[in-house]
Amino acid sequence: MAVTILGDKDFEKVPPLKNKVLRVNLNNNIYGTFAEIGAGQETVRHFFRAGGASGTIAKAMSAYDKDFSDAIYGVEDDGRYVTEKRLKKMLSHEMKLIEDRISRYKQPDKIFFTYANTVATIDFAKKYKGHGWVGIRFQISPEGEFNEIILHVRFHENDARLQQLTLGTLGVNLIYGAFYKHDNPKNLLRYLYDHIDQDQIEIDTINFSGPQFEHVDNRLMSLQLVKNGMTEAVMFDAKGNNILPAALLYKKNVLALRGSFRPVTKVNMDMFEKAYKMFVEANRVNEKKTEAIFEITLSNLRAEGDIDEEDFMARARLLGSLGQTVMISNFKEYYRVVEYFSNYTKERMGLVMGVNNLIDIFDTSYYRHLSGGILEAFGKLFFKDLKVFLYPMKDPKTGEYTTSDNLKVHPRMKELYKFFKLNGKVLDIENYDPAITDIFSREVLRMISDGESGWEDMLPEGVSELIKSRNLFGYQASALLEADK
Repeated sequence: MAVTILGDKDFEKVPPLKNKVLRVNLNNNIYGTFAEIGAGQETVRHFFRAGGASGTIAKAMSAYDKDFSDAIYGVEDDGRYVTEKRLKKMLSHEMKLIEDRISRYKQPDKIFFTYANTVATIDFAKKYKGHGWVGIRFQISPEGEFNEIILHVRFHENDARLQQLTLGTLGVNLIYGAFYKHDNPKNLLRYLYDHIDQDQIEIDTINFSGPQFEHVDNRLMSLQLVKNGMTEAVMFDAKGNNILPAALLYKKNVLALRGSFRPVTKVNMDMFEKAYKMFVEANRVNEKKTEAIFEITLSNLRAEGDIDEEDFMARARLLGSLGQTVMISNFKEYYRVVEYFSNYTKERMGLVMGVNNLIDIFDTSYYRHLSGGILEAFGKLFFKDLKVFLYPMKDPKTGEYTTSDNLKVHPRMKELYKFFKLNGKVLDIENYDPAITDIFSREVLRMISDGESGWEDMLPEGVSELIKSRNLFGYQASALLEADK
């Protein structure tokens, strides 16, 4: 049976929180449970106070004590409670109880949901501001399969009570969005911040799943998080799954390569592979505890104007086909990348870059917004045992290579550059492949769009086939056939 849901015209564009709650409570078909751990029962409190909750709330609980929580949801292998795995256990357990205890024969029109969160708010010493996992499992029709929206939040407020209130508001927005905005996940994402300032809470990971979201690519949802200012960086693995940055980077050595990867070329992979080997050998790091990150900045994605989502997905798919982890960030400066990684790991770090990128780092104009200027930026960039692995640049006219030994920075920056060079902060990638140093992404892109041949040999194995099969970057087989004629 179809569920009658009030139309948007019956409510404000951004309705007051109480109106959102009432819209859920007054729908006779919506029925479910609330399970909130670690920050009180702030979400369900809104539903109780608004009125009409008796037909909506099957159960509200908070297994705050760890022993009780373990007795209900089981013991985690790592002994942790604020994890995605724990949240999924909560959603599965509570939904099973609803299905076991509520007769479909007696309640044929009910659409079930379970909302859950597991959260650690700011500690007493105010050293760790806290974080948590929030999720909902829900139906949109009585006969329908279940859908899920799971997200990770980081708190920025300095008071536990304020964090709890913010979490309660977020929970209401999520439940409301699940039932009334599920047909437009991008809008649903933005509405999560209704009545919340972006400096109160950060959403750094979100995943949509289930039949309602089968056409949703979570990488695009990650892009929206950065684009909307909800977080500064997101990560996803080679399979396109969004990854919690803190979980991936925790106590790991990190090697990062920034680029446009439009498309990824043999030069990009040569830079990465040679630098990775140097990073592991020079720093004597454990490869099993080392993460390689291919980073694309938002400013790079906006290089051609507004962000082209198809173009972004083309880059992501190609990097994924090569087995790489991708990070999308809002960091223009390299020191901010290092600061970001430092939030999650104290282990060794490395940056892979070309000559032009290193020269730009010594450009003072990039640091005018800092009170300490370039010295402040360099203090943040090199305060740890960070290494820059420099890939040489070939002069197309003379055939000579620019390396760390002969590159030219601004005269006022010479001594500063020498300091870092002599202290082993900048290392040349010496065993590069000279046969490919003439390859540039922009030239490959031009050849693809103009229907020229020969670009395939400039890309890593398998990449050209993927571009052709999916018609990426403007590739058109018909254009090539015309060129052959």
